Amino acid sequence: MAYVFEICIATPGRLIDFLEAGKTNLRRCTYLVLDEADRMLDMGFEPQIRKIIEQIRPDRQTLMWSATWPKEVRQLAEEFLHEYVQVNIGALSLCANHNILQIIDVVHEHEKDQKLIRLLEEIMGEKENKTIIFVETKRRVDDLTRRMRRDGWPAMCIHGDKSQPERDWVLNEFRTGRAPILVATDVASRGLDITDVKFVINFDYPGSAEDYVHRIGRTARSERTGTAYTFFTPNNMKQAKELVSVLQEARQQINPKLIQMVDAARGSFGGRGDRRRYRTGGGSRDDRGGGRDFRDRGGNSRSGGYGQGGGSSTGGGLKSGGFTQGGASGGMNQNSGSNQSQPFRGMPIMNGAMSNGGGIPSLLSQVVQPAQNTSGYTGYQFQ
Repeated sequence: MAYVFEICIATPGRLIDFLEAGKTNLRRCTYLVLDEADRMLDMGFEPQIRKIIEQIRPDRQTLMWSATWPKEVRQLAEEFLHEYVQVNIGALSLCANHNILQIIDVVHEHEKDQKLIRLLEEIMGEKENKTIIFVETKRRVDDLTRRMRRDGWPAMCIHGDKSQPERDWVLNEFRTGRAPILVATDVASRGLDITDVKFVINFDYPGSAEDYVHRIGRTARSERTGTAYTFFTPNNMKQAKELVSVLQEARQQINPKLIQMVDAARGSFGGRGDRRRYRTGGGSRDDRGGGRDFRDRGGNSRSGGYGQGGGSSTGGGLKSGGFTQGGASGGMNQNSGSNQSQPFRGMPIMNGAMSNGGGIPSLLSQVVQPAQNTSGYTGYQFQ
């Protein structure tokens, strides 16, 4: 940053560090781009954004990119963009890709692991089985990945504590199909364009409907079709109303238990089921972007699936082992940690239960034809 340059790409917190250290300044800046504005606001970076803009000359040209257009983003645009031109691609209201079949399974927290196993057994029996599993926190990503790999599932993980080389390597394994299961936080919910992702599983429901739409948008890319399967627990009750609205707009069949949750939330919270999405105050960095994360990064076991024969970076995951497929990373190590009290048991059996002599797996009988009439929509997801 001490050298002369014309273009600077930075996260808000890191750029402020350089400005306060006197390594650079923004007096010559005439062109400002705010990318993923809604995401930065969601992560609490509004004070940092304001601090940066205050140091840029007022006759600048400003561009703001946002995947959604809530009132908080509109207010920011009104304040910092003058006589701006607004270009909309798609609808302004929150909506999901209609080529995605959305299945909501209302479950209790302790049921998730076994339901995930049953679902993956069906998915791995499919010819196209590339799957992203979204989990809410980095620690849960590491724990889930460790258990899955210990039991033979070809899974790898990424989150904000992984180094960039490790993220690139894991994504390459996933893109080429050597690791068809990717476990991730919301770091993979935006900007990840892998066209042949067929399934998205929300192991943990996200904090808002906007994040839900971004997550499931990783499938059904380039006019393809895909399936999003979501575990929705009573702890997510406040988000039920927003989720139902997204499902209704996409003309999806709605789980009756989800409707019951909306009614229950209306009674419990006095009709105010929505929570405030955008925060003010310092930006904490979970998976992406600027602010510093001063939490202890130490305490976890070593993460798995990087390099030969096991893990490389700190922050949890698999200590040793990994699956072997076409000469990819090292073989499964049966001694890699204790398997006591784990909900995952045994090597997965790809039953590939087919109907009609080699058709669609039993649990995913609605998957292949998202546009079909689902008036008789019953089965596993509503049990």
